[in-house]
Amino acid sequence: MAEPTFQFDAGSLCLDFANALAARLEPPADPVLAYADLVAWAVQAGVLAPGQGQRLLERARREREKAAAAVRRAAELRAAIFLAFARIAEGQPPDAEGLGAINRLLAEALPHLRLRPSEARCRWEWLVPEGTVDQMLWPVVRSAADLLTSERVERVRECASETCSWLFLDGSRNGRRKWCDMASCGNRAKARRYYERHHRG
Repeated sequence: MAEPTFQFDAGSLCLDFANALAARLEPPADPVLAYADLVAWAVQAGVLAPGQGQRLLERARREREKAAAAVRRAAELRAAIFLAFARIAEGQPPDAEGLGAINRLLAEALPHLRLRPSEARCRWEWLVPEGTVDQMLWPVVRSAADLLTSERVERVRECASETCSWLFLDGSRNGRRKWCDMASCGNRAKARRYYERHHRG
């Protein structure tokens, strides 16, 4: 089975996570299959190195209950991110339930964050205990916390397409971007409007 390919054009790691894994976190009969999607996304996002991803998949095959639990936690985080930022895109404050889930996962993730010396300055690094299978969620929940406390949160939008609910950061100069991707949702909307104008009555 071919590895899935994900899109990373939302402008924020946490929004990419909410978008790309929207339909992939319901565990099938074999929870390792859903876990493999989670690992594939993390490797493509640069959250995990390919070698890390392979080792996690091998562990998941041996410890299926842990893999299934990681998938459930990922689904919880994905839903919380979507709930929080969809409300912000509507001009409302994030809901308490979504924030509560983000805070719970944030409290578990942050104790594993460390400063490490680098060439010119320090850098962040995650300290991962042996046996951890949901480490790819830590950078995601930190990304959500960073965005929620940033001025950029005012630029969060939800795609205006009737068939899409992807979230994105609007980086346009006038702040009026409507589509998650002009090449897909934007062009489909333009084509639909053209068809309706020229085929009325």
